[in-house]
Amino acid sequence: MTPITIVIPCFQERDFIQACLESVTGFDLPPDTAIEILVIDGMSTDGTRAIVGGMAQRDERIRLIDNPARIQSTALNLGISAALGTYLVRLDAHSVYPADYLSRTLETARRTGADNTGGVVATLRRGDGYQAALVQAIITHRFGVGNSGFRTDASEGPADTVPYGCFRTEIFHRVGLFDERLIRAQDYEMNRRIVAAGGTVWRNPQIRIQYYPQPDMASFIRKQVVNEAPYNAYMWYLAPYAFAARHAITGVFAAGVMGGLILSPMFPTVRNLFAAVMIIYFFLAFIAGVQQAVRYGRPLHALAAPPAFFAYHFLHGLGLLTGLARLAIGIAPVQKKHEPWPGAGRFRAWPPPQGSLDEAASAAGRARTP
Repeated sequence: MTPITIVIPCFQERDFIQACLESVTGFDLPPDTAIEILVIDGMSTDGTRAIVGGMAQRDERIRLIDNPARIQSTALNLGISAALGTYLVRLDAHSVYPADYLSRTLETARRTGADNTGGVVATLRRGDGYQAALVQAIITHRFGVGNSGFRTDASEGPADTVPYGCFRTEIFHRVGLFDERLIRAQDYEMNRRIVAAGGTVWRNPQIRIQYYPQPDMASFIRKQVVNEAPYNAYMWYLAPYAFAARHAITGVFAAGVMGGLILSPMFPTVRNLFAAVMIIYFFLAFIAGVQQAVRYGRPLHALAAPPAFFAYHFLHGLGLLTGLARLAIGIAPVQKKHEPWPGAGRFRAWPPPQGSLDEAASAAGRARTP
């Protein structure tokens, strides 16, 4: 019998947690497997805990674990410390999963021997409004998200990252726990750390997840500027091996736009070059918008997508530059926290000091609220 631990971090997920857990408890299980479901909750006050508690009374496989820190990486480490499984499947409360999700994931993990196995996300609209449809269009086109293969249905094979993932539990003894200095980008950093340590992250597009992004452009952009983009910069600072050009390109774009606007009035050559670049950019954005209009049956995308692409790219880039500026003057939040394990220092130590990972795992276990 192969034990599998499913870990679901959550906080204030009243609108999503029941559908998520119903899909998880409905998994078609291979005959040689048994699962436990750990919901790691950041002390929700919106009714999430009551929903989970009620479902746990009906299904003994579900356990609710407290996460007073309210940090997702901390939640994941609490799940690792409590896990009994040979495999640890990290899921998201904002998603629902097909019945064959676990069986396909486990088959792929066994077939490939990968240290982490995942699939692709099917991005759904979070609401019926047009802005929800526009967010969906922006993050499901290569012009919007670059070579983020798990968002654009890339082919099966090794990858730099996968959404969520099915980890061999022993990998955490080899490479360490999730870095709790990162309140964002911790999944991407972990996947890149696995690859940097000689491991394998494997993507199988037959493994599909239904994901609900933000319901409007304002909340989507706010998340990018305030959380996602700065933490890309912080991640590079803590883990240089996690650098990816697709994350950096928006910073180059934003710097170029600001530089072009400032220098164009003074230098005709700069003005002509800047105008040419902007014409090319918006032409490509228009083509992408037309493609998404056809794909989703939304003619308005042809007109609305180009400025939405620009807002996303430019403001994400500003967030990234802000993160780099905070690092440069020493006020980034990750610079105020201790290393993830003794002896790691600013840059992660390879291999970790003897016994430090066991100490970190013990500390995570002690932090768990019964």
